[in-house]
Amino acid sequence: MTKNEFNLQLNDHSVSLQSFALNFTKDIEDANDLVQDTMLKAVTYYSKFKEGTNLKGWLFTIMKNTFINNYRRLVKTNALITKSDDISSANLHYSAAKNTSDSKFIIGDINKALSTLQPEYYIPFIKYFEGYKYHEIAEMLEIPIGTVKTRIHVARQILKKYLKTYSKEILGAEVV
Repeated sequence: MTKNEFNLQLNDHSVSLQSFALNFTKDIEDANDLVQDTMLKAVTYYSKFKEGTNLKGWLFTIMKNTFINNYRRLVKTNALITKSDDISSANLHYSAAKNTSDSKFIIGDINKALSTLQPEYYIPFIKYFEGYKYHEIAEMLEIPIGTVKTRIHVARQILKKYLKTYSKEILGAEVV
């Protein structure tokens, strides 16, 4: 099957993808985004589709996995963010105590440390930091999953070495 034939068949399934996406999202705009993500992944991974298999089933599987991964990423992000209008006194104290001018310099040093990473380490590390799973990063970069894990590990080691002074400050603060 040529890429043009694949794209035509993909287009034929857009209506059924739209209704399937609405089952997940319950919102027309989110469903449109999910359909768009699904079609983009289908076109990107066209070479992985085996001719003679069920294209509609393949697309539905991509959509389901995309929705689940996005949901997990959203839950992970929301777990780190306090959404309450009232900030507890404990959180307020922590925020006020840690809100120093030093943080601007720390962020600058982190950015400098990140800029020292070579692209083959930087890209997988940032993708992992953004919430992507190892296998997703491996697919995006078209490298083995073991290579992704190794590169992320190496990036962490480089960053730890570069930012060692901050870990000592934090440990020292906890001991006091």
